[in-house]
Amino acid sequence: MTIFSVREGIEQAIQTEKTGNEFYTAMAKKFHENNELKKLFETLAAQEIKHEQVFTALKNKIKDEAPEGWDEVSLYLKAIVDSEFFLGKDKSLAAVRNVNSSAEAIKFALGFERETLLYYYGLRDMIQEKKVIDEIIKEEKSHIVWLGDLRKSFAE
Repeated sequence: MTIFSVREGIEQAIQTEKTGNEFYTAMAKKFHENNELKKLFETLAAQEIKHEQVFTALKNKIKDEAPEGWDEVSLYLKAIVDSEFFLGKDKSLAAVRNVNSSAEAIKFALGFERETLLYYYGLRDMIQEKKVIDEIIKEEKSHIVWLGDLRKSFAE
């Protein structure tokens, strides 16, 4: 299995945010008739852009040497990237075609956010700029709360 460098780990985080933005933008367009969902997905898309900018700045600050234990963390991060929610032809963006209801959109978005959060926790453990990652983790958690609350409202 391929081992990421720290820089590549952060680059994957950047790609994840780009993918998230594309996914949420597509969901906002797909559910344009539901104002609540449209606004939620537009907000999430905008936040993904901000996160991408933060990770890009972080990538430009880090050194290339791997911290102790990076090999194991790298494998963990790679496994998450290979999950159904991340990058690749059968992953999140391709799944937009198969999302046909509000409930499916929210369920898929929750899965994407959870996988993203797991990725960021793994990355956080290995870099010194913990405050930067902590802010993004906090926002990712709020995404999960919003989506969870919305899912409950659709179930009622």
